[in-house]
Amino acid sequence: MIVIFVGVTIVFIVPRLTPMDPVQSIISRVTALVDTDPRAVEKLVETLTDLYGLRGSLLEQYLRFWKHLLSGDLGPSLTMFPASVVDIIKISLPWTIGLMTISTIIAWLLGIILGTLAGYFSNKRWSQILGTVVMCIYPIPYYIIALILVLLFAYLLPIFPLMGGASIGLKPSFSWSFITSLLKHGFLPAISLVIGTIGWIFMSQRALISRLVASDFIVFAETASLPRKKILSYLIRNSMLPQITDLALSLGGIFSGAIITEQVFSYPGIGVVLYSAILQGDFNLMMGISIFSIIGIATAALVLDLIYPLLDPRIRYK
Repeated sequence: MIVIFVGVTIVFIVPRLTPMDPVQSIISRVTALVDTDPRAVEKLVETLTDLYGLRGSLLEQYLRFWKHLLSGDLGPSLTMFPASVVDIIKISLPWTIGLMTISTIIAWLLGIILGTLAGYFSNKRWSQILGTVVMCIYPIPYYIIALILVLLFAYLLPIFPLMGGASIGLKPSFSWSFITSLLKHGFLPAISLVIGTIGWIFMSQRALISRLVASDFIVFAETASLPRKKILSYLIRNSMLPQITDLALSLGGIFSGAIITEQVFSYPGIGVVLYSAILQGDFNLMMGISIFSIIGIATAALVLDLIYPLLDPRIRYK
C-alpha cells in the first residue's frame, strides 16, 4: 500500500512539473484551425481545466485526484474525448496482456532450460556456441529485432501481416478464423520480445547453474550415478527463487506494454496508446496507464512474497 501510495503521488506530481500546459496546447490547436469567440475560448479553458483536474491549489487538486481515483474515475481522455481513460485502457489492455504474458513466459521457460543445459554442460562445444550466440544477440534492442523481423517476414517474404492485431472486420470471438488471425498478427511481435528478453534470463540462469554444479549435493548425486534428468531437476529447483522473482516482476510490468514493439507493428495495445498520449500531451491517459502499471508491479511483488514458502521449503513464515 505504501508503494502504491508513493507511486501514485509521484504520478500526480511529475506531469505538473513539466513545462507543457495541456490546456494551452489544446487551445492553440483549436484556435489554429478555426476562428473562435474570445468568450468561447475562455469558457473552453475553464472546462478543460476542470477535466484535467487543474482547478484550485495543488493540495486541492491532489485531494480531488485521490477522491476520483478511489471511485474508479480517471477522467476523460482529452485526445479521444469524450471516451474515459478507464474505457480506453479496458479496450487496449487485453491485447498487451495477451502478447506480453505469452512472450514473457515463453522467453522465461526457454531461458531457464537453455541456461541450465549450457551451465551444466559448459565444456561441450554446442554450449559454448550457444553462449556466444546469445551474447551477440543480448545487446541488440528488441525494437531493432522487431524492425529486422518486419523487413524479413512482412516485407521481403510477406509471410506474416505488417500491422494490426487481427484482420480488419473481424470481431473478437472464439471462432477459428479470429483465433488464427490473432496468432498470425501476434507472431512477429511475440518473437521479437522473446528474442530480446531471453538473453538476460539465459545468462543469469547459466551463472546460477555454474555455481550450483560445484555444490556438495550435485557432486554426491553424480558420484551416486543418478540419471542426468534427476540432476538437472535438482539444479533447476535450487535456482528457481531468483528466476521466479524476475518472472513475477516482468509479468507485473506488462501493464506498461512494449511501447516501441507495439509501435513498430501497429499492435493495438497499451503501448501504442501510451505513446500517442505522450506525443499529444494527454496527461489523464498517461497518468491512468502509469497508475495501472504501479498497481500491477506492486501486486506482483506482494504475491511473490506470499508464495515464496511454496517455492523454497527453506523459507517458512512464523
